[in-house]
Amino acid sequence: VQLQASGGGLVQAGGSLRLSCAASGSSFNFNFMGWYRQAPGMQRELVAAITSGGSTNYADSVKGRFTISRDNSKNTVYLQMNSLKPEDTAVYYCNVEARSRSRPVSYYYWGQGTLVTVSG
Repeated sequence: VQLQASGGGLVQAGGSLRLSCAASGSSFNFNFMGWYRQAPGMQRELVAAITSGGSTNYADSVKGRFTISRDNSKNTVYLQMNSLKPEDTAVYYCNVEARSRSRPVSYYYWGQGTLVTVSG
């Protein structure tokens, strides 16, 4: 399984960014797809997650500002981030559950991380 994340960058407070993470791996179905973030000196935390059926979950700190979505035909998960705040500055990681098509087993993979910097 390979994950390719993109979309980070520098933005002013109040601005928007869209992150994407594409998963590839022909032997797997992708169920859980999520975004985590880690700020300097802080633990990695869940930002938002979505299942293959479209159920979503958000951290309280981003509710109403961030939207997670996915395109199952492309095995890609997106994170639309609006009204960004300086405290959103972090490295953002996608995390994907790859469920084997031949065996009853799942594996979790991390993307390479993309830096989001929000200037105040």
